[in-house]
This record gives sequence, C-alpha cells and structure tokens, in this order.
Amino acid sequence: MSFSAASPEASSASHPLAPYGWDEGWEAEFTPYAAQGLLPGRVVRVDRGQCDVVTPGGTVRADTEFVVPRDPLKVVCTGDWVAVDPGGDPQYVRTLLPRRTAFVRSTSSKRSEGQILAANVDHAIIAVPLAVELDLGRVERFLALAWESGAQPLVVLTKADLVPDPTGLSYLVDDVETTAPGVQVLAVSAATGEGVDVLSAVVSGSTSVLLGISGAGKSTLANALLGEDVMEVRATREVDGKGRHTTTTRNLLALPGGGVLIDTPGLRGVGLWDAGQGVGQVFAEIEELAEECRFHDCAHGSEPGCAVLAALEDGSLPERRLESYRKLLRENQRIVAKTDARLRAEIRRDWRLKGAEGRAAMEAKRGRIR
Repeated sequence: MSFSAASPEASSASHPLAPYGWDEGWEAEFTPYAAQGLLPGRVVRVDRGQCDVVTPGGTVRADTEFVVPRDPLKVVCTGDWVAVDPGGDPQYVRTLLPRRTAFVRSTSSKRSEGQILAANVDHAIIAVPLAVELDLGRVERFLALAWESGAQPLVVLTKADLVPDPTGLSYLVDDVETTAPGVQVLAVSAATGEGVDVLSAVVSGSTSVLLGISGAGKSTLANALLGEDVMEVRATREVDGKGRHTTTTRNLLALPGGGVLIDTPGLRGVGLWDAGQGVGQVFAEIEELAEECRFHDCAHGSEPGCAVLAALEDGSLPERRLESYRKLLRENQRIVAKTDARLRAEIRRDWRLKGAEGRAAMEAKRGRIR
C-alpha cells in the first residue's frame, strides 16, 4: 500500500515519517501539496545542489533546481520538510514547508548574508570540550544564536573523564551554569558513558543539532547517542586540543530511542546574525538590571542611576559578563546595520553626537586650564 500524508489510514503517529518528526502540524501544512500528488519528506543531507530526502517510501536523491531563491536563508537545508515528486529520474524538491525554527550565523564573507545551518530544531546541543580551558565567551556566542533560532539550548561539557576530580568538575559546571541562565548543563564522557543516558533522555523524541568547534567531540558524542560508530572520529592535537573537520556535511540521523540528531562540521567562526533577542536571553540578568536604570535608554557607561553599573561596583555582576554583553551587542548591531539603512543612519547620528560631546568636553577642559 502506498503511503502519503493525505491517506486516511495514516495518522501522524503511525506515519512512516513519524520517527523523523512528522506530526499533525506538518500533516496540516502538507495538505495542499498532497492534493497535488506530491510526497512529504525530510532533508537528511544537502550537497552540490542536490539533497537526500527520507520519504514514506525510503530515501531518495532529489534535485533542488526548483527552489533556488535569491535569499540565502531560504535554500534547502538539513532538517527541512519538503514536497518532492512521487517519481521520475531525477526527482525534484518542489517546495519547502514553513520552518518552525532555524539556526543561522553570519557568513565569513564581507557580504551581508546569513548562513542557515539547520532547520526545524527543538534542541541545540552546544558541545564544549573539557580538554582545553573553558572559553565562556564562545559559549555565550553559541547560546545567543541558539536562543535566537527558537530552539532550546543545552550545553554539554564533553570529555568529562579528563577532569577526574569531582570537585573540580562541579566548579566547571557551575561556571557554565552562571554563564548560561535558564539552560541545562551536563558533563558527559562518551568514553566512560557518564551522562550519556541523561542526554539521551533529554533529546529523545525531538530534533537536536550538535554544535561546537572542531575537536569538541561532537562525532564521538553522536556515536554514543546513536549506539554505534556511524560518524568518523579523529584524534585531536595534544598541543591545543583542536581537531580536524571529521564531519564535512550536516547529516540528519535517526536516534534509537526516538527523535533525530543533526551533526554539523566544526565551526571555526560563529558570527551573530540578527540575534538581538538571543543576546538578551543569554544576559538575562543584565537586561533585568537595565529595567531599573534611571534612564530608559541608559548605555551603562557613566550615566547616573545606572543599576547595571551599581551591580558591577558591588560585585554582584562580573565585569567579564558586562564586557561580553557589550561586545556581542556591538557585533550584532553592525551585522543588522548592513541590511538596515535606518539603523545605519541612527548609528552614524550617534557617532556624530558622541564626537561633538567629546569635542565640547575637550574645549571645556582647555578653557579651565587657561
């Protein structure tokens, strides 16, 4: 019997694509395409203008020729739900279903473009290796992108077996928890199995994406979650703990306990892309303090009645957190300004105003000296 999203026998729970995340919502979205005789499918891999799509009848190779938009954020991506031709050689992706979430970063090019890394993700697993010194700033950057995507972040401290002292490990977990308010932090060792069962339970039945730098142990962690050696693993350099790109494409893999996992290549650069809300969630304590400032547009620089500066002075707000907050806000503003003419004008106006204030202060200082 052929299966399609419109078949009355196929409830969302018993549908062949249910293990890949198919549900009543996707079934409703697909209804008009089912009427056209198209098949639903989820993209499990994309490369060179083609993609592998898992459909009710199995995995097919499909061309993306008919969905080549001008907007780089609307290209076919791993995790997308699509409508494909029911047959033919080659088969084609005819359209994308609206995304629920999208993990986007800025490209390394000088053009004003974002790059979508994964779509329709429920959990963003940020892998942070304990083989090297913790980089809390990088963790905050990943968290900002994860929150902005609409997914729930989860920080996994990999290679926990390299920190044999339980007290020392607990301090590291505490440091990351302070950096990641509202986010679960797990210490995991794929080598010993520590924490793997807890992580498996958290991501079971959902779509998760694995993110992190090269050498973070993502592929090893993916194999532990999959219960078999599916992803190739390479040793990291002992000098700095960095690894080579074992994973070169984004792959969507079915988990044995239900749900799917998207493994991604190691990210050398993690640039923000219109992630203002995400930055606000990462630094929720600073945003809350800012609401108590005397001026609603307080820049937390030298303004009187600044609650953020008061917290900095009494030690309740670490200086590192405030500096990281300022840095990510500035970076995000620059990215947004590339595509927002109004914001660019506002930034230039602020620069001119600050320049005039600085010149006035210098003139006043000179007058006092005379």
